[in-house]
Amino acid sequence: MKQIVINKNDAGQRLNKFIEKTFPAIPPSLMYKSIRTKNIKINRKRCTPDQKLCEGDLLDIWLKDEFFVQPPHKYEFTNASERLDVVFEDENILIANKPQGLIVHPDENYEPDTLIFRIQKYLYNKGEYDPEKENSFTPALVNRIDRNTSGLVIAAKNAASLRILNAKMKSREIHKKYLCIVCGRPVPAEATLEGYLEKNEQQNRVYIEKKRSENGKTIRTHYRVLDTVNDFSLVEIDLLTGRTHQIRAHMASIGHPLLGDGKYGTNRVNRSAGYFRQALCSYRLTFDFTSDAEELAYLNGRSFEVENVPFLADFYAGKIG
Repeated sequence: MKQIVINKNDAGQRLNKFIEKTFPAIPPSLMYKSIRTKNIKINRKRCTPDQKLCEGDLLDIWLKDEFFVQPPHKYEFTNASERLDVVFEDENILIANKPQGLIVHPDENYEPDTLIFRIQKYLYNKGEYDPEKENSFTPALVNRIDRNTSGLVIAAKNAASLRILNAKMKSREIHKKYLCIVCGRPVPAEATLEGYLEKNEQQNRVYIEKKRSENGKTIRTHYRVLDTVNDFSLVEIDLLTGRTHQIRAHMASIGHPLLGDGKYGTNRVNRSAGYFRQALCSYRLTFDFTSDAEELAYLNGRSFEVENVPFLADFYAGKIG
C-alpha cells in the first residue's frame, strides 16, 4: 500500500497521468481496474481516472509493494557541466543564454551535458530542486533552439509556471527575435517572407517552396537589415511561424544564407570567413500577454536580451569577409 500527499507541483494533473509518471511499474490495465474496484482512492473516496488532483489531496493506492519499487537514484543531471549563463531568474522561471554547440535536451545519441541538465544541476546545487521531494515534476524548458544556435531559453521551476508558459508560447504571447549574419545584401532591406516548408526526416533538412505541397507547412519570416559590412549583412529576424530550420532555410531560399551554415549555406564562403557554425542568436525575449497569466502576470511587458552576441564583435570589426 502507498499513501501520497499531493504537493503543489502535482496539483492540476489528471489522476491517471500522475500515476503513469510517478509509478511506471503499474500497468495501465491494473491502474484502471484498481480505480474501478476502489483500490485507488482520493481522500478515502471513490475517484475517476480523469479526476484532477488538488494540493493536499490524500492518494491511497492499495497494491503490492513491488509496484512501488524505484530503481536506485542516479540523477542524470549530475554528469552535466556547471557552466550556465543565467540572464534572469526568480522563484518561478530561469532564462539562460545557451552557447553554440550545446543541445537543449538529450537526443538519440544521449549526451549527458545538455542545457536542461545544467539547469537542473544548478537548481539542485542551490537547494531549489530536490528530486526526492517531487512525485512527478522536474524543471523543464518552455522553448528550444538548435544545437548550433545560441541564445535565450526559458525554463520553468514549478508546474504552474510550466503550464502557463507552455500555453503562452503556443498562443504566441512570448515573442522571440533573432540576430544573424547573412551573405550579401537583402533587397528590400525589410520584408515579410512567405512560403511552404517541407521537412525531409532522412536528410534532416527542410525545403522551401512557393506553392503548397502535400506535406508543406505555411511559414512566415519577417527580416530587417540592420547594417552591412564587407558584403555581409546583420539582420534581425522575427519568426511569425516557428518551424524546423525556418530562419536558415528561408533566408537561403532568397539567396542570402546564414554565414557559417554548412547545411543551407555556402561552404566556400564559410571557410573563407572562418565560420563553421551558423551566425544565429535568439537574442531577445518579450512577454506580451494578451490573456490572463495568473501567477506570472508580473512578467507582462518585460524584455530580456543577450548582452554579448557572439558574432557581433567580428562583424563590426570588419573581420568577416
